Amino acid sequence: MKQYLNFLQHILENGKEKNDRTGTGTISVFGYQFRCDLRDGFPLLTTKKVHLKSIIHELLWFIKGDTNIKYLVDNNVRIWNEWPYKKFCASEEYRGEAMDEFINRIKEDAAFSCKWGDLGPVYGRQWRQFWGRERTVDQLATVIDLIKTEPDSRRLIVSSWHPVYIDEMALPPCHLLFQFYVRDNTLSCQLYQRSADAFLGVPFNIASYSLLTMMVAQVAGLEAGEFVHTFGDAHIYSNHLEPVKLQLSRTPRSLPRMQIIRQVASIEDFRYEDFLLTDYHPYPAIRAKVSV
Repeated sequence: MKQYLNFLQHILENGKEKNDRTGTGTISVFGYQFRCDLRDGFPLLTTKKVHLKSIIHELLWFIKGDTNIKYLVDNNVRIWNEWPYKKFCASEEYRGEAMDEFINRIKEDAAFSCKWGDLGPVYGRQWRQFWGRERTVDQLATVIDLIKTEPDSRRLIVSSWHPVYIDEMALPPCHLLFQFYVRDNTLSCQLYQRSADAFLGVPFNIASYSLLTMMVAQVAGLEAGEFVHTFGDAHIYSNHLEPVKLQLSRTPRSLPRMQIIRQVASIEDFRYEDFLLTDYHPYPAIRAKVSV
């Protein structure tokens, strides 16, 4: 996907060194945008293999309104493990347990999972139970209903940013607001991402919100159109520079195709087995360390 490689190159050429919360250090730019037409193929990177299973399960987890990593752990998805583990390691209960031991306890001990697996009121909670003025709002359901009944509305928005609860979240939302747009029987989506780990996180975000657009389009009886990705602080971590250079040396291959193989009536009805990716021929994966 050439748009993504151009994004990485833009950061390298125009970014400045900037400190960050994790202490790793970054090269950062402020403000960038690219577009993907979902009719041209599914925007899953081919210049490195991306773990689609994790993307699908995380998205289903968001849609469920879940905030505990147990669902992800039970499905062998590791992308959120570091944050609750870091919190556990700082607690008085920590006795030197390694990550694997911590994850096994999340799987096997319900009380432990309830206490240490929850991330606070992160994405799923805000999508499905946004709290305010003594009531909750199911933002996702409300927006889908508006798409069906008032497709020209300019209020087709879901926000994960709730200032009241930021301090209670394991990680404040990075991809914090998305807006749908209907025209000519097609549904497009624009995501605003305040903070973007360009090498590790952004490939997941592109695929996740593209798939969400396809899912909402099916439920609403529309075709999927464009995914527009807009960034605030877009950065490459200093320990990702060599992996980024390797990725930039690779020539993008044809995009794969994503099919939703079962018609569903409600966004909650989707299952992992409903998605079929074909013609995906990526280069090998490129490993890098996540900054927590």
